[in-house]
Amino acid sequence: MPRSVNSVASRARRKKILKQAKGFFGRRKNVWTVAKNAVEKAMVYAYRDRKAKKRNFRALWIQRINAGARQEGLSYSQFIGKVKANGIELNRKVLADLAMNHADAFKAIVKKVK
Repeated sequence: MPRSVNSVASRARRKKILKQAKGFFGRRKNVWTVAKNAVEKAMVYAYRDRKAKKRNFRALWIQRINAGARQEGLSYSQFIGKVKANGIELNRKVLADLAMNHADAFKAIVKKVK
């Protein structure tokens, strides 16, 4: 009896990886072994950076709040401490948006907490 291999599933598996490698440079897009390694590495980066993105945005929000608060004579830590003490339940994302795009609203919050 001849050996049976499931070439349909094997081809599908290869096509799936090569489809994910679309847009890669050089042999990474069309050579199976190279593409497989490149896609696996890309998936690792994607997983890692979904976590890193959250950290990066929080850092950006903190910088924006700090810049807005310092224009009003407060440091970031003093401002956040007073916001918490006054029971203002706005998160850093909203505070950063106010500091960047709605300076009057941010000034009103600073006046309220001072």
